[in-house]
Amino acid sequence: MRPAHPHLGKELPVSVSASPSRAAEILSQPIALNGLTVPNRIVMAPMTRQFSPGGVPGEDVAAYYARRAAAGVGLIVTEGTYVNHGSAGQSDRVPRFHGEEQLAGWAKVAEAVHTAGGTIVPQLWHVGMTRKAGAPPVPDAPAVGPSGLRLDGTEGTGRAMTPQDVDDVIAAFADAAAAAERIGFDGVELHGAHGYLIDQFLWAGTNRRTDGYGGDVVARTRFATEIVAAVRAAVSPSFPVIFRFSQWKQEVYDVRIADTPEELEAILTPLSAAGVDVFHASTRRHWLPEFDGSDLNLAGWAKKLTGKPVITVGSVGLDGDFLHAFRGEGAPLKGIDGLLDRLEAGEFDMVAVGRALLQDPEWAQKVLEGRFDELKPYDAASLKTLN
Repeated sequence: MRPAHPHLGKELPVSVSASPSRAAEILSQPIALNGLTVPNRIVMAPMTRQFSPGGVPGEDVAAYYARRAAAGVGLIVTEGTYVNHGSAGQSDRVPRFHGEEQLAGWAKVAEAVHTAGGTIVPQLWHVGMTRKAGAPPVPDAPAVGPSGLRLDGTEGTGRAMTPQDVDDVIAAFADAAAAAERIGFDGVELHGAHGYLIDQFLWAGTNRRTDGYGGDVVARTRFATEIVAAVRAAVSPSFPVIFRFSQWKQEVYDVRIADTPEELEAILTPLSAAGVDVFHASTRRHWLPEFDGSDLNLAGWAKKLTGKPVITVGSVGLDGDFLHAFRGEGAPLKGIDGLLDRLEAGEFDMVAVGRALLQDPEWAQKVLEGRFDELKPYDAASLKTLN
């Protein structure tokens, strides 16, 4: 076991961050993700904004992402986008990744980011049993999940997926991935986290199936691995496939899909074998260790167990996790020295930034240039505008 990082759990205030050149030295290194070379280690985390009426991302969305690419973000992961399945979504303002008009809008987004010097992948999403009855964009579509259970264990108004449902959803993810490559994106991210559909299959709390898609920890990965394999087959071999996963779920923050490193290995190994190139480990606070007896965070364990590149995320640059934002709360700045220590040590490979980039489109450029005194604390009111 490696020694504890000096800043573990107590990152320094931003005003006493390391020398201005240190962030640039560590974060500005390019990295290869399968056939894609990303110019640096900074990722824009996916953040739902609901600025796409009719599911169509417009010129404002293209400008929103391009602005951050121009200011130094190496890889942008878009907000979650619905795949082509009636039950996939629950808002007509969340972008969709299917349909002629929607894909034309996304093509312009990708072009704008590339022109600004960045790389970009869409996050492909199905909400599963979190869908509310009667919600758009397909009001008549039922909520579906592995066993028809909501995250609190109740049956709700949805139903368990049939074998045909399973096949249809797998095909929808594969079709979206193929479309992403066709219209000029640099890869795709599959949303397998936070209690949405893929994660509902991974978690024993929502997956009570008795067929081949349920059972022990390995059996519960089958749906996810079949999606990954279908996506892998639908795109070029060099096209990166990123898989986002988490322990926590919406409103159920202390649950886990894996209680031990061995259980996590049982989940990640078949996903890796099916074609995942990069794991994106979503945590609420990136500096916390994941399992007793080790200082590795969730991303660190994913890298140790799979050998694949990994992205860490969770309150980077801010003191207070993102859930406070939904309660209208802001967050003060937090230093990144501990983050840089762990990145330099090879615990993880890339760093995803959410609210800090939402608040300040130039966050990456300021950090890379050592302009820490110009960083801004998070103001929840910034969620109300697209900047």
